[in-house]
Order: sequence, then C-alpha cells, then structure tokens
Amino acid sequence: MFISNNTCIIKGKVFEEMTAEEFFHFCLENDELSFERDEKGNIIFMPPTGSNTGNTNSEIIGELVIWNRKNRLGKTFESSAGFTLPDSSQRSPGAAWASNEKWNALTDAQQKVFAPICPEFIVELRSKSDRLQFLQNKMMMWISNGAHLAWLIDPIEQKAYIYRKEGSIHIVNSFDATLSGEDVLVDFKLDLNILK
Repeated sequence: MFISNNTCIIKGKVFEEMTAEEFFHFCLENDELSFERDEKGNIIFMPPTGSNTGNTNSEIIGELVIWNRKNRLGKTFESSAGFTLPDSSQRSPGAAWASNEKWNALTDAQQKVFAPICPEFIVELRSKSDRLQFLQNKMMMWISNGAHLAWLIDPIEQKAYIYRKEGSIHIVNSFDATLSGEDVLVDFKLDLNILK
C-alpha cells in the first residue's frame, strides 16, 4: 500500500514533498510503522511480517553475521535499516551487506540516517503479505541502483531467485539447495534447508 504524490497524513499532520532528511525524521516520528519511499516520492507502507517470517529472516541474518565476523570485510544490516539509493528512493531490505570501503567512505552523519549507498549484497524474504511481482520488481530496483548480488527467497513456493549485477536472474526451484555469495561474499553459503 502506498500514498502517491508524496503526500501523507498521519496523526493529523500533513507530510508533503519531503526531502530525504525530512523523510528520515518522518519515519522516526512514526516509529510504530514501517515505510519505504520509491523514486517518485510515493510512500509505501510496509506491513509487519508474521512471526514465522521474522524467525526465517533471523536465520538468514544470523548466517550473514557469522560470515562477516569471521571475514570482517564490511557491515551487515537487518530489515529496519534504510538506505537512500542513487535513484533517490529510500528502501529497506530484509538483510544487506556493504563493504568496508563503501561504508567507511560515508561521514558519521550519513551513517546515522538512511545511508546514501546501495549495499553490494541484498536479501529480500517473501512473507504471506508480499506479492511476488512487487518483490521481483524491487529486486530489479536493487540491481539497477548498484547491488552486485541480490537474493529473493520465497518460502511460500520454496524457491530462490538470484539477481546479479550484469542482469542475469537464476531460479533455484527447491530449498534442497545451497546459495553462494559468489565473488561478492566469498565463501558465504546459505543452506536453504535451514529455512524449511
């Protein structure tokens, strides 16, 4: 669900034509709700996920954190972290990783808001409230904004979609498989069996 024309009324207050900084403060003021904003300024309400989806996302993030602690090559982010992308949208992936090089190039002030970067690695997890087409479009958006590798994991159909920076998409048709971080997260593996 989204409100178009970049206008939103919450708690009797009208929000219109917000800058990135104003949108960040809008999210802070309404922290009981989750929002994204697309490249046209449309505000997208993100419904909460079910407990099962939250658990599954925790498993994915846990594996990513363990890999990152061992390698210390970047920063990991969970689903409440937002980023301001090159297309001017503000988005929150289910899980993400950004290299130290990209993260350390930001100022302290930029790191404290919706950081103006696109993480190199993205994971989106489909919940029962998500339309598959919406998430597939979102994956293309991540790639077009600079993600190198992005996984759309669909526990409903037990499929995974792998998006790569050169534009290829590979579909894994079973959770009896292991996903690879390829050359983005070298030696990172996710056994989809743990998500069943």
